[in-house]
Amino acid sequence: MRLSLRAIFEAVLPRTRRPPGGTLVLGWLRRLRLRLAVSVAGIGCVVGAPLNAQAMDARVLTYHNDNARTGQNLNETILRPNNVSPGAFGRLFSYPVDGHVYAQPLYVPNVDIPGRGRRDVVFVATEHDSVYAFDADDPSLGQHWHVRFTDLANGISTISPVDVVESGDVVPEIGITGTPVIDDQTGTLYVVAKTKEIRIDGTHYVQRLHALDIATGAEKFGGPVTIGDTAFGVGAGYSGPAVDGVGAGSVGNKVFFDALRHHNRSGLLLLNGVVYIAWASHGDNSPYHGWLIGYDATTLNQVAVFNTTPNGGLGGVWMAGSGPAADQTGSIYVSTGNGTFDVTASQQPAYGDSVLKLSTGNGVSVADFFTPWNQAALASSDLDLGSGGVVVLPDQPGAHPHLLVTAGKEGKIYLVDRDDLGMYQRCGANCDGVVQVTRAGTIGGGAVQSMMLGGAFDTPAYFNNRVYYQGVGDVLMAFGLSDGRLSSSPVSFSSTPFGYPGSTPSISANGSSNAIVWTLQTDAYGSGGRAILHADDALDLSRQLYSSNVVPADQLDGAVKFAVPTVANGKVYVGTQSSLAVFGLRPTSIAVYRPSTGEWFVRPPSGQSITRAWGCPICGDGPLYADYDGDGTADSAIYRPSTGIWYILRSSDGALQQVQWGASGDVPVTGDFDGDGKADVAVYRPSTGIWYILRSSDGALQQVQWGASDDVLVPGDYDGDGKADVALERRDPATRPVGRGGRHSGSP
Repeated sequence: MRLSLRAIFEAVLPRTRRPPGGTLVLGWLRRLRLRLAVSVAGIGCVVGAPLNAQAMDARVLTYHNDNARTGQNLNETILRPNNVSPGAFGRLFSYPVDGHVYAQPLYVPNVDIPGRGRRDVVFVATEHDSVYAFDADDPSLGQHWHVRFTDLANGISTISPVDVVESGDVVPEIGITGTPVIDDQTGTLYVVAKTKEIRIDGTHYVQRLHALDIATGAEKFGGPVTIGDTAFGVGAGYSGPAVDGVGAGSVGNKVFFDALRHHNRSGLLLLNGVVYIAWASHGDNSPYHGWLIGYDATTLNQVAVFNTTPNGGLGGVWMAGSGPAADQTGSIYVSTGNGTFDVTASQQPAYGDSVLKLSTGNGVSVADFFTPWNQAALASSDLDLGSGGVVVLPDQPGAHPHLLVTAGKEGKIYLVDRDDLGMYQRCGANCDGVVQVTRAGTIGGGAVQSMMLGGAFDTPAYFNNRVYYQGVGDVLMAFGLSDGRLSSSPVSFSSTPFGYPGSTPSISANGSSNAIVWTLQTDAYGSGGRAILHADDALDLSRQLYSSNVVPADQLDGAVKFAVPTVANGKVYVGTQSSLAVFGLRPTSIAVYRPSTGEWFVRPPSGQSITRAWGCPICGDGPLYADYDGDGTADSAIYRPSTGIWYILRSSDGALQQVQWGASGDVPVTGDFDGDGKADVAVYRPSTGIWYILRSSDGALQQVQWGASDDVLVPGDYDGDGKADVALERRDPATRPVGRGGRHSGSP
């Protein structure tokens, strides 16, 4: 268990045992990055480590955490708003991978790995047609297994964007895009891989469903099974599912599944023993349709086929990577993209730009639908409803207890009754047959790629009667949910807008407490820029807890659009263009400084002790262990009172850094006062009560008048804003100053 500085202080000096009149005075200049609090007593100083906390058995088996696609993990007992901050939290290690990671990483604890025992495992799929099983906690164990579905020696490769009419939608190769799904009862991971295969009779584009043993990576149930095979050359033709229809690309009144044209971007759904897979297109290159096909999870036999536009075209199911959602009744919900909309056809309607409720009692069929009144305008302007995912909400009080929420490129958030989706109303604006339409895009500013501000290329998240949403060019917003209706405007919002494509939020919480919203900023993906992991307080989105671009050592590799972070058991897993990054609470070392010899004795979490000579035995040097170079590791540093010089041994490069900062009688102190992820050099002058802070972010001097000669310095992040606050403990019983920091005013 990791304790806040306030909690530690309260524990050390309970109110009933403090000297009479003792007052804790909090400055208002923020946050302590120093995690190894050093105090000198006698011949040594000890740096203490936090206690360990045991998390519940959390697991992430499917896209956005559950079949409802809420994005919430309510079993997170380690990560909390009071311990997720630069320095305390950061990138622990990364695993290299062989391709872009569009699929959300999945997590299973306590997997029995042959020869390695029971391990927590994170699973990653890449566009290079690979699936990895990495150790979730110990980088020394690396990958437990790795399978690749290509074989260049035998002409089997991933697909080039040129093969799909030069679509730049997914580059530089196409292999596995959709998030797999795991059946933890049978220990099986299901994944769809797409390959290009050069054979004697021509070129084949093949999509297969693989069922892999999560412990070994071996194929199960006689897999893989071929979903579709589109061939060119001597053996040209389609092999795979087909439905009756005369729509785009039909042959002989049949619409065939084209394994080249169709793209499984959507996450897979495992529901009642059936694996459901959805498809759309590559960059809207026709002919294509929306498909939903089901396979028995044990036999891998095809058991259901559904086409959204058999007598028309388009209507893909892609939802920016979100998987089809499902409720407790076994109904499936998807949102479709631009395409033909015609429900007058009695036998085979077409459902472009619609939310569909699909019955699974006998195959897959439409039980109900909702289509916006301006569907034709949406389709003609490429403002499809299906750019965002669907979230099934928990039961609500009021007239509409069973709700779902979704949003599309137009920037409207739709709250829909699952018992009566509303179908299509022809009466004009503001008459959609839904519970509520809320306009997004009300906080941020600026047009992005000609898309309407606030448009959705993401899936909202739900937590504790709030819906979290971040559209294109906008900030993260939380809408309240009360009596079956959303608040008309956000009840909380962040301060950092993301460009295209916005973000899909993920929530970690311990039940209803300690909730954090995790988002990935991927708007630099087009230029090869880095992804940025953000963490915000779920109750107050204006309070940013962490950003991976603050500490240089935490920076991520290249961004992948639509990527979603996975949070489980104290770790956050992020896929990039070339790696899986693992974030968590930084391990704390135990360190002793011996003034008599000028030596440091450091025992890191690995247990291998380090002895380091760094200090002068006769100079009165004092230890100041902190992360001055922002690499996530504390640096050995001493302050020499006789000269006012700081001697810092940087862990990042082993170099000596000398800083002249202080005068005779000054008290050295350190903390991240400017919030840049690096500890700042600072001194307190008891004779004047002034703090002199040398900010590492810009080299500027910051002076704060706060304290008296006998005060005890206790800087720390007392207001949780990511910066150290100047603070002191006044033990003089005759004096009771009013605190100035945080919510207080006055001067000590």
